[in-house]
Amino acid sequence: MDEITATSAPRPFQDQDWFDPLEGAVRARIRGFIEEMLEAELDAVLQRRRYDRQGPARGHRHGHRERQLIGTFGPVSVSVPRARLAGADGRTSEWHNRTIPAYKRLTRRAEALIAATYLSGTNTRRVRRALGALFGGAIGKDVVSRAWHKVHTDWEAWQQRDLAVDDIVRLILDGTLVRVRLDRKATSLSVLVALGVRRDGQKVLLALRNMGGESEAAWRALLDDLVARGLPAPELVIVDGAPGLDKAIAALWNDVPVQRCTVHKHRNLLAHAPKKLYDEISADYADMIYAKTVKEVEAKRNAFLRKWRLRCRPVADSLEEAGDKLFTFLRFPSDQWKSIRTTNAIERLHEEFKRRIKTQCLLPCAETACMLFWALLASGQISLRRVDGWDTFHVPPVEHNLDRAA
Repeated sequence: MDEITATSAPRPFQDQDWFDPLEGAVRARIRGFIEEMLEAELDAVLQRRRYDRQGPARGHRHGHRERQLIGTFGPVSVSVPRARLAGADGRTSEWHNRTIPAYKRLTRRAEALIAATYLSGTNTRRVRRALGALFGGAIGKDVVSRAWHKVHTDWEAWQQRDLAVDDIVRLILDGTLVRVRLDRKATSLSVLVALGVRRDGQKVLLALRNMGGESEAAWRALLDDLVARGLPAPELVIVDGAPGLDKAIAALWNDVPVQRCTVHKHRNLLAHAPKKLYDEISADYADMIYAKTVKEVEAKRNAFLRKWRLRCRPVADSLEEAGDKLFTFLRFPSDQWKSIRTTNAIERLHEEFKRRIKTQCLLPCAETACMLFWALLASGQISLRRVDGWDTFHVPPVEHNLDRAA
């Protein structure tokens, strides 16, 4: 039996079973259609058709040149007409068409497809492989990088936009660590995220900034930028409890209510206890935080402190460290409690962001991390929904101090 050669082996997605005559017929006509558009554009500029000698001479044709264009229809070589246009001073200048601008190699739809594929969680080399069949292997990783960086102009405009028109009533602040290449070395940088909630309940990404850490100065720089762009003092700020962030908020908005994230505090409590007590602490903490009424929360808080002062004093001390900021949510209508208690709105963004960049061991630079985070939202790869209880935002908060009987 003859040995099957490599050339005769079936090729997945490329053999005759995958041939589409409709696609082939459409693509065969693409060249002629584009060339007709170019000729029509030149006819309009010269105000006469090819070989026509009637009317005043606004210029003259002088041949064609070949250009390659890559679109969602694949790569195609096009014959572009050339012409010289006559100026008022009698001089002539080269005509530049608008259909295929100079140095244009990708159509906008092709650029959008490449950028969207990159944002879906693949690196530049994998995008090239994934789209190789569509583009006939005519794209390399440098083409993918250039298409992705087309969003840079939009990113810069987003960073400067006016925030006064958003009517932000709630601010959620948190940070996350990302690995980037800095001076040819892998470095961990903090990406600080500001998420706003409008009066209609819709969450809005307000700012992203890469910093060396979450110090007071770092957070103050981000907050000052928000204020400079028109953000008014919010009605509530939700934070993770980082000391630097607390100080920055106190220095800027001393009278704004602050809610400490209950999930972050839960992690703090467990960090102060042996592992064998984790389940018991978690159960008691959940009973307290997720109680149905203010009085139940007060009673369970006092019971928690009495119990854990005896069982594990550091756990009780850690809960007391948060003070009333851990229970600020009690001042608002109960249907808002779920959306106020935690910074989960940002935590979910962090998870989606890291899921999409895990194929890249390192991001190329610090700015790319923030720009990629923003682009995932701007492109619709990640969507933001309204918060629970937004229809009671008009109800003013009630001043409330927890009973200190414990």
